[in-house]
Amino acid sequence: MLRALADHGTVTAAGKALHLTPSAVSQQLTALEAETGQELLRRRGRRVSLTAAGELLVGHANAVAAELERAQATLAAFAEGTAGQIKVAGFASAISQVVAPAIAELRRTAPGLKVVVRDVEGHASLPLLLDGEIDLAITEEDRPGDLRVTRFPLYAEPFDVVVPADHRLAERTTIDVRDLSDDDWVAPLPGNPCRDVVTLAVPHARIVHTSDDFRAVVALVAAGAGVALVPRNALADVPGAIVVPVRGTPPLRRVCAAIRQGSEEHPLVKAVVDALARV
Repeated sequence: MLRALADHGTVTAAGKALHLTPSAVSQQLTALEAETGQELLRRRGRRVSLTAAGELLVGHANAVAAELERAQATLAAFAEGTAGQIKVAGFASAISQVVAPAIAELRRTAPGLKVVVRDVEGHASLPLLLDGEIDLAITEEDRPGDLRVTRFPLYAEPFDVVVPADHRLAERTTIDVRDLSDDDWVAPLPGNPCRDVVTLAVPHARIVHTSDDFRAVVALVAAGAGVALVPRNALADVPGAIVVPVRGTPPLRRVCAAIRQGSEEHPLVKAVVDALARV
């Protein structure tokens, strides 16, 4: 419960992640403080933050959780792990590029393994992974410092500029994104790492329209609503939208498979990771 609270920030959100009522979470955390003899939580209205003692205890809780994952992996390996289910979350273009082909391969090589796929934006899949809702996340490498997660690189793709067909720069072979600083922009929602690519490339970008669906982003550009930066594999062919490579070194979206630390040798998890890597 302390780990869930650290991840989600409120007792209500932690309870939702754990399928418990907020009062049950509060009672257990109060009992934990009494048991440890330490103040673990700092309460500020609805938000709750961890004290230094709470942060220390979460570190130990993460280590315990990783050992439990290793225990499950060892038992699964002992039982040969020839059948079972793995839940995978990934964003749409990654599902098309790697997840679907990997499933096709696994149907031939591991017929007892069932892969259940969930379409989730990359940044939103990590909380699901850490909460145990899924077994593997296809995500961007945006939180490399989280030691609770083990990552396996899959591929990297450049971002391209997308402009309306009648844009002043539409006929260029490459575009310097700084030349678009006065344009309206269409970008992902805050919290999406792909939005950070826009704000880093054009610090004063005027973001007017937002969507996490790149098909919608390209459609808005085609309608003349603004310009955008879109990962190459996520580009949709929409009449009225012109795709132009970024001049110089383009920003990259680095995509990886993420699993909970300790589950690396689980035979079913390993089979899916290996298939994704081969694809």
